[in-house]
Amino acid sequence: MHLPEWIETEWLKQLVAEQLVTVRNRRGFARLEWQKLSERNEALDTRVYARAAAWIAGGDRWSNEKWKELEDTTRASKDEQTAEAAPTKRANNWVGGHKTKGWL
Repeated sequence: MHLPEWIETEWLKQLVAEQLVTVRNRRGFARLEWQKLSERNEALDTRVYARAAAWIAGGDRWSNEKWKELEDTTRASKDEQTAEAAPTKRANNWVGGHKTKGWL
């Protein structure tokens, strides 16, 4: 797992907030159970959800060519958004500025 440099200590603590322990019941049978080490674990939860979503989307089965295609598509889309980001004046035709009779 690659982490960016800007990750904060609190986020890392949340990421490792649970551990897998062996618990024995009254009869002596062992079972594995996740136990919280700290109160907050949102970073771990979101990591698990993202991993599940990637699996459902089929990311585990994508070829290197598919990843490259997605990277190129994302880069092209980002370049288009940057080019279109020039500020434009919006027409004042929203509810409060509309001049037509019978509008609300």
